[in-house]
Amino acid sequence: MQRTGLAAYLKSGGLIAYPTESCYGLGCDPRNPRALKRLILLKGRDAAKGLLLIADHLKRLQPFIRPLRAADLARMQRSWPGPVTWVVPASNACPPLLTGGRPTIAVRVTAHPVAARLCRSLGMALVSTSANKSGNKPARTAAECRRIFGAQVRVIAGRIGPRRRPSTLIDLATGTVLRP
Repeated sequence: MQRTGLAAYLKSGGLIAYPTESCYGLGCDPRNPRALKRLILLKGRDAAKGLLLIADHLKRLQPFIRPLRAADLARMQRSWPGPVTWVVPASNACPPLLTGGRPTIAVRVTAHPVAARLCRSLGMALVSTSANKSGNKPARTAAECRRIFGAQVRVIAGRIGPRRRPSTLIDLATGTVLRP
């Protein structure tokens, strides 16, 4: 699918599945409330859990986060691009469906070439949650995504990265590792 076609699809509330560092991710335009609701419903996910965002560069995440101290930014950027997700203060403009109603948002600059290229070509961050029905194992191939979600999701083919575990999740304020 061409970039403009995919951008229009996402803008209209479409959902995509795409390869990430450890599994296929399920995503959408993080500014589209209709898409966020569809994604939560499709997964059967508790909306209070919130969602995380990936991008190819910190600048695409900045509209969703509060300004951070230089030392905190440097700490985050030392782990990026890579499979480290940081929980940071959310901006006032961050949709509540992304945060689960909390004052924080989880963000990552991905090292996965397909996921990073998607964000770069679309010029935006993407929602990234594992491509599965809540409680089930994440999809690891495009074929699995098609089997699980059918026509409800556009699948971007590609190989997942070598990781076997989800990204490490760290609370920026406390340094606590929430998910190793």
